[in-house]
Amino acid sequence: MANTLELSVVVPVKDEVENAVPLLNEICAALRGKVSFEVLFVDDGSRDGTVAALVAAKAQSPELRVLRHKMNSGQSRAVRTGVVAARGLLVATLDGDGQNDPADIPSLLAMWSRVSPGSPTLGLVAGQRRKREDNWVKRLSSRFGNGVRQWLLKDGTRDTGCGLKLFSRDAFLALPYFDHIHRFMPALMLREGYRITHVDVHHRPRSHGISKYGTLDRALVSISDLMGVRWLKRRSRKPEGVEEL
Repeated sequence: MANTLELSVVVPVKDEVENAVPLLNEICAALRGKVSFEVLFVDDGSRDGTVAALVAAKAQSPELRVLRHKMNSGQSRAVRTGVVAARGLLVATLDGDGQNDPADIPSLLAMWSRVSPGSPTLGLVAGQRRKREDNWVKRLSSRFGNGVRQWLLKDGTRDTGCGLKLFSRDAFLALPYFDHIHRFMPALMLREGYRITHVDVHHRPRSHGISKYGTLDRALVSISDLMGVRWLKRRSRKPEGVEEL
């Protein structure tokens, strides 16, 4: 890739006009002077002033790039759009609602530096929320869903829904893509032979706006996705080694 950077931060957003620019400022404050980086906000068909606010913020934040889906395509597609466009060797993602704390990104980078030497190759450092700042319905449904997922997929991750992740761009693009892939990255990284590790991170109450997900619709979709990922794991075969002759 031309003009390769150390890190690309990808943030999917939809109707987050009050959260987007403050989150951008926090990301830049957390990373400036520590790593060469860019920030890609991927707008997924917002109908409020999110895009206009971000475009206006480019004057004060030269690291910012703004990508836009003309129509809503979902969080996973927005993440993939950002990763494909990214110039960083590593990619960090976080949710656009401001509940993930950008100050945790350096902790994920530090973990990557400590763990990455060795074999198999490190593919993912997954954030795990230390304390969920959501209502009890979301917390309970998430705990149940994570338990079922771990039981079936054996991915060793207690909080796969945390939006704060750090991963190799190349590793991500090697994964089979489907909608909601962002919730199954630990299992899919392991399927491809990558190593994963975890860092406990903060979680903050939502200050503005409303969640774009409902509890029931997410649960119904997750059951189908979970069965699909389990099938992918069972159908995977890895070569013992590859030689160039």
